[in-house]
Amino acid sequence: MFRKALYYLDKAITLFEEWTLFLTVSAALVTLFVSVAMRFGARYGITSTLAWPEEFVREVIVYSTFVGCVAAVKSRSLIRVDALPNIVKSWKKPLEILSNITMVFFAVFITWFGVKMALFQYKMGMSTIILKIPQVCLYSILPIMGIGMLCRLLQVFYEDITGTKVSDLEAGG
Repeated sequence: MFRKALYYLDKAITLFEEWTLFLTVSAALVTLFVSVAMRFGARYGITSTLAWPEEFVREVIVYSTFVGCVAAVKSRSLIRVDALPNIVKSWKKPLEILSNITMVFFAVFITWFGVKMALFQYKMGMSTIILKIPQVCLYSILPIMGIGMLCRLLQVFYEDITGTKVSDLEAGG
């Protein structure tokens, strides 16, 4: 039952990560292309420049960074100092467990304060300057990232204990 839940959780989070990152980054690339083309045209008096693409791309970069953190937990590619585990091989596993436990505290911290910040933005009714996107939408990525990291860390702990990759599990098992 637990293996099945981890399997479906992995599939759902992977689908969310891949598609939202694909769609947002693609939209940002198209937006930047149009913005550059309009600037080039404005230089020759054909058209004028737009103000909103920079704000949109900035928000996409922030979003993709936080969603990328969740993906980095799965692939175990978060930034960490690994000099000590490389020098003292016997400390590698305990230090890796300590690192994962530290990430659990970070994920809980981000989730808790992300919810508080998103609720504050909701209460204040603030929005972005040009696009008028409600700030609560932007700050909501913090608790989403925290919960995603917690789910991914649960999978990492399972993989460390059993030696089986969650993505390799069969749904029926």
